[in-house]
Amino acid sequence: MRILFVLLLAGFGYLLFWPVPVQPVAYDPPEPPGFTGDFAENNALDAAELISLPNEEIGPEDLAVMPDGTIYTTSLSGNLYRIDGDRPVEVDRLGGRPLGLRAGPDGALYIADSYRGPMRWTGPGTLESLVSEIGGAPVIYANQLDVGRDGSVYFSNSSDRFDPETMGGTKPTSILTIWEQSDTGYVARRNPDGSVEKLTEGFVYTNGVALSPDESFLLIAETGRARVHRLWLTGEKAGQRAVFLDNLPGYPDNLEAQGDGTYWLAFASPRVPSEALMPFPFLRKVIWRLGPMVRPAPIHRGMIMQFDGQGRILRTLQDPDGRLGITTGGKIVGDQFYVMTLDSPWFGRMPVAAMP
Repeated sequence: MRILFVLLLAGFGYLLFWPVPVQPVAYDPPEPPGFTGDFAENNALDAAELISLPNEEIGPEDLAVMPDGTIYTTSLSGNLYRIDGDRPVEVDRLGGRPLGLRAGPDGALYIADSYRGPMRWTGPGTLESLVSEIGGAPVIYANQLDVGRDGSVYFSNSSDRFDPETMGGTKPTSILTIWEQSDTGYVARRNPDGSVEKLTEGFVYTNGVALSPDESFLLIAETGRARVHRLWLTGEKAGQRAVFLDNLPGYPDNLEAQGDGTYWLAFASPRVPSEALMPFPFLRKVIWRLGPMVRPAPIHRGMIMQFDGQGRILRTLQDPDGRLGITTGGKIVGDQFYVMTLDSPWFGRMPVAAMP
């Protein structure tokens, strides 16, 4: 009996006092809108064929379309692939964990590497670092980027508390950050002269970024608060930030500018029921101590939405059964629509003619 009492006491002590990496703060999230109205459920992504990466690689997180029409994607292990028809072809081994990709006006491929910061690539063996620190502080979690016509590189840093290796992989760190609700994410700009400056901060897991066609503003996805912000870059409002899309039904990931004034936003997961625990920091610590089986995790239910520069939702394409895995981005290239994924060995592709 005494042994049982001691074990129970030890168990309670563990649940109440064992050190954990998260330091949750109270947050009262709005009630999720669910899949109704503009987000009404559909199966549009059923039309997507699955294009596998070679050698059982996984994680084609993003894509970039070069001026000559070449399409690139990457993998979790840091390989770079050219998408030729139905067959991705390895063209280089970059290492690190490349996430966001963009074509620059100079014809180079720009890469947000979650371990090494923004990078630039012009061919095999040419990978160079653009930013590794800001004001002496390392960039520990670059996520996505966009490149202006003058060569300025805008990039998100998801967290200043948790680097990608905290939980043994890239995006699992998002779970830590969102569960904690720490707002150390920011967006920075590398100027053409090589100087770097933070433009705006205070985000709970900063993610996708996309410039407007005239580069007057930058859209910023804040995963941990299920919303998108607009940061004005020029004009009377330059430097001002405001919520652009709020209380979305899922956690936003990459933002892709289509080039016609519209944007694609992918959702890594629908909002999870455990958001109900956000007002209770101590309880969230206890749950974290219980281990991976009870901690929150993304729900495989793909969705990508298209919206315009006024914030009007134009359409959504969904994968309710989670066939694609965790969706991270989408873009129309020619007569095909590409759907990128985080943890799958494939990306999706479907004819534009098959889109609703």
